Amino acid sequence: MKKIVCIAFMLLSIVALFGGGIVTNTNQHATYIRMPARAATLEIDGVYYNPAGLVSLEDGFHFSLNNQYIAQTRIVKSTNPTLHDGKFKGEVLVPIFPDIYAAYKKGKMTYSFGVCPIGGGGSADFDKGLPSFEEQVSALPAMLTASGITTTDYDLSSSFEGRSLNWGLQFNFSYAISEMIGVSVGCRYVIATNTYEGNLKDIMINPQHASNPNGSGNMVSAPLFFETLSTNANNAAQAMQPIITGGGGGYTLDELVAFGMLTEEQANQLSASLGGIYNSEMTAEEVQTAYYTAAATMDGYAAGTSDKELEVTQNGTGISPIFGVNFNLNEKLNIALKYEHKTVIEMENDTKVDDVSMFPDKAKNPNDMPGLLTLGVGYRALEKLYLSTGMHYYFDKDAEYRKKNNGDMIDEDSWEASLGLEYQITDKIMASIGYIRSSIGVSDDYQSDITHALSSSSYAFGGRYYINDKLNVDFGVINTFYDDYDKDIYTFERDSIDIALGLNFKL
Repeated sequence: MKKIVCIAFMLLSIVALFGGGIVTNTNQHATYIRMPARAATLEIDGVYYNPAGLVSLEDGFHFSLNNQYIAQTRIVKSTNPTLHDGKFKGEVLVPIFPDIYAAYKKGKMTYSFGVCPIGGGGSADFDKGLPSFEEQVSALPAMLTASGITTTDYDLSSSFEGRSLNWGLQFNFSYAISEMIGVSVGCRYVIATNTYEGNLKDIMINPQHASNPNGSGNMVSAPLFFETLSTNANNAAQAMQPIITGGGGGYTLDELVAFGMLTEEQANQLSASLGGIYNSEMTAEEVQTAYYTAAATMDGYAAGTSDKELEVTQNGTGISPIFGVNFNLNEKLNIALKYEHKTVIEMENDTKVDDVSMFPDKAKNPNDMPGLLTLGVGYRALEKLYLSTGMHYYFDKDAEYRKKNNGDMIDEDSWEASLGLEYQITDKIMASIGYIRSSIGVSDDYQSDITHALSSSSYAFGGRYYINDKLNVDFGVINTFYDDYDKDIYTFERDSIDIALGLNFKL
């Protein structure tokens, strides 16, 4: 019964909302949403994707304001036969996912700043909880039936909502060593917040038993039924005390009937109520001890099935150094490299309600963001046609997710590969398409209905409209299809769509 308490409120991590590795968002500009191969960009989105390439900007101030609308569906299926319905659906809706970038270029030097939701950014709402919430309750009928109390049904109310957001504040200094080579150094300050709210309440069962306050076989509050059994067991134990005090503690129930200290009906009631616990060799003292033990057990079941609530916020910060180099080999070919160091983050609990005793106030746990290496290549194939490709490699094995030394949860580092195409249809209109494949390297030990990460394929399209030579607008849509993942009795499914609009201008 304790598992009902413990499993119901295990930490639900909100992983990367869209694109990226296990916890990193790489969808950081509208240009990415219309064409996700941005690692070699020479535009204002290079504040995030390629800081060293910012040396190719024109002198002056450059700004970019972006927002994304993200909708995601998460489905967990369980084949556990005790569940009423093995399908659990969670919805993630993010109407505001902003990115703000600014850069100032003068001569060989470029200074840039960006604000972006580098991790999380959404709220996962499972309005009927998760399988691991319900499975422990669904096991009650079989458990009670095996103990001699025929029970065939259950009911409960449960929900869980997890919200996560890691704001990234990024500063870069870029320098043009030559017309071909640009370098950059910078850092990102990450402010991380996780919020978890949930409940497991109104657990009901239908025991066919005389102690059911609502009548044998009717639905009754599980805590009320167990409390009733506890009270009855305590009363029976106390009823044995006069017999024990009178010297009958060492005799069996049959012997007490023979001595006239109990009626046969009383003895039958005492033995029947103990069910399989009773045997004819038990003395009155042993019978009393068994009843007290049963009462304590029923108290535990009553506590385990009582209403539980959780409200906790976790906060932490970290800093990541960022280094880049850009090779603008000629008018057609550009190659860029960027390395982001691991962001070490320790989250501290700010606990308001914790009926499950799993989130001690002020307790701390690791919540790193992994190191990231990116490689991008851009090629101007024709005057109007631009091609690009990129590779992202996440050093997951070196990061600590949720616990220290979590190597058993990571089989291999995650990676992404992307392709993109832009075509200038007219002087005012440019269209683009793209594809990105994300491979997540977590092990079976990481995956559960509560926390799982899935590999995916994303398809993007969109374009840009040039209002004038200083102002343009990006629009993009990217649809992500996640690979289903099967583990034991569970199947994890997910799909997402992201729509973005961005405004870029220069002074």
